Amino acid sequence: MTTKVMAFGEALIDFLSNGDTALDGLESFTKYPGGAPANVAVAVARLGGNSHFAGQVGDDAFGHYLKASLNRYGVNTSSMLMTKEAKTALAFVSLDQTGERSFEFYRNPSADMLFRGEDFKAEWFADEAGVFHTCSNTLTEADITTATMAGIELAKAANWIVSIDVNLRINLWPDHQVEVQRVVDWMRQGDVIKASLEELEVLSNEPLGLINELLSDGVSLFVLTDGGNPVRYFAGEQGSGEVIAPKVDVKDTTAAGDAFVGGLLYQLAERGGDRASLQSFTQTELEACIRFAVACGAEAVTKTGAYPSLPSLEQAQRRLDTI
Repeated sequence: MTTKVMAFGEALIDFLSNGDTALDGLESFTKYPGGAPANVAVAVARLGGNSHFAGQVGDDAFGHYLKASLNRYGVNTSSMLMTKEAKTALAFVSLDQTGERSFEFYRNPSADMLFRGEDFKAEWFADEAGVFHTCSNTLTEADITTATMAGIELAKAANWIVSIDVNLRINLWPDHQVEVQRVVDWMRQGDVIKASLEELEVLSNEPLGLINELLSDGVSLFVLTDGGNPVRYFAGEQGSGEVIAPKVDVKDTTAAGDAFVGGLLYQLAERGGDRASLQSFTQTELEACIRFAVACGAEAVTKTGAYPSLPSLEQAQRRLDTI
């Protein structure tokens, strides 16, 4: 069995816009399984990785649909909880003419936000190597923040790689005000961080200064995306560089970042999956991991939806040949 990758956080329903219909110009929506950590879990599974999802959904029709969808795509859901205390979260996603998204969330409170630190089980982290992945959607409220940090502590105690995707969704935060210090403190706990330049500009007036600060605090790899511009990476003594993304016909960017992260985590797991292995990578090895991740993201945007757009290993490798 390959090294475990466990993505923690929200699984939700994406209602993806079909655009205006002929009926009085009304916008219609199609149901898709989604949620950034769930997308990452599916991305890893699609590539053939040992993928697990940890989190909570409602014990309702949408929650059961999400669990069945994750199982169908090969994700282990033994650490996925259900509750009757709240409903499964929903997100309505509209697309502009370039495929860029806008979100409207129904999530306050939703089942994912009621997951608590004591819901984590020590046996989930029993493997000698693994990758534990989180994103900032589990920081928008104090209790789910505490739970997120509890999971990170368990992962670190097991010597797993801690992965962080900043993935800021500002309209999820109370009054649309991001708790910047909370987010930065969480980032300091990571071994691998992925963020966009736009997200870093919310967190700091000096994005590159923040990256250097985090590397000094012990982060091993920081990956910075910037739309269609080259992906930059920073790895302290191992060096920094950039990878140019291929030109593709963009249909939907919904799963682009999650496909990228899933590809990166798949590579880290395949190459060891513990903190020591990560720190021993050469710059060439790190860049190979990032090139593969770029290929996964580039492939995903050529299709519509979240799970359905995530590439298989064969599709990712075929796209990789174009980079």
